[in-house]
Amino acid sequence: MCRLFALSSAPHRTHATFWLLDAPDSLSRQSHRDPDGTGLGYFSADGTPRTDKAPLAAYRDQAFAREAREVESTTFVAHVRFASTGSLDTRNTHPFDQDGRLFAHNGVVEGLDELDDHLGEDRSLVRGDTDSERVFALITREIRRHDGDIGAGLRQAVGWIAANLPVFALNLILTTPDELWALRYPDTHELYVLDRPAGGEHGNRHLDHSGSHGRLRVHSAKLTGQHAVVVASERMDDSPRWSPLEAGELLTVGRDLRVSRQIVLPYPPAHRLTLDDLHPEAAASQRAA
Repeated sequence: MCRLFALSSAPHRTHATFWLLDAPDSLSRQSHRDPDGTGLGYFSADGTPRTDKAPLAAYRDQAFAREAREVESTTFVAHVRFASTGSLDTRNTHPFDQDGRLFAHNGVVEGLDELDDHLGEDRSLVRGDTDSERVFALITREIRRHDGDIGAGLRQAVGWIAANLPVFALNLILTTPDELWALRYPDTHELYVLDRPAGGEHGNRHLDHSGSHGRLRVHSAKLTGQHAVVVASERMDDSPRWSPLEAGELLTVGRDLRVSRQIVLPYPPAHRLTLDDLHPEAAASQRAA
């Protein structure tokens, strides 16, 4: 399944190094099995969103997969894609950028014709073919309708999806230059948060997180002395501070790194999908590696 990762050190800018596919001994074998794209999103000092992404499986471009990306930002979002909807193309590779925000998603939402009809003229926000970017367009539209209130727009959008569209999973991350939102819905895939004090568990450690199977690695020496909040599809180190989000829980990380958590979808999707309901390619993308 897709791998999600996000980090906020707001209001401080942090240097971090990302390896989006970090498995030099078995990279070729693993990439033939699943990764269909990798992407990193962050913000420049003036708040402009930046993305570095490619739709290529690692066996086609091992240099891209292994290259370290050293960037500075207050918030970051990284994504390893296992395609369920949409071709292998840069425009279908996460994270996506709309209205100065970045977004990545893990899951499958069907009923895209109905979603397109609901979007109406706001379908123009979508450049690619994925369910994920359409979901983001709906969130963007609802944020606009709620006068820029991101939390309210998110709740409205995901509530409509849960009530009207077939849903297998809707785990998502949205970032601005100084805030972060994450949703787990329903309980199909896990999503974790780590409220990491400066220096980590022992007070004197840099951040060095590695996902299982060599999918993703993140390093930041600066977080030896800075507080940060991390969200990821899996626990990425042995800290006991990792906490799973509940099904339907929306996590908000504010400008001061204050974390708030609220169940915004206390009910299952009206049309909940199982792996057996998905076409083979989508089902393969959603199985845990």
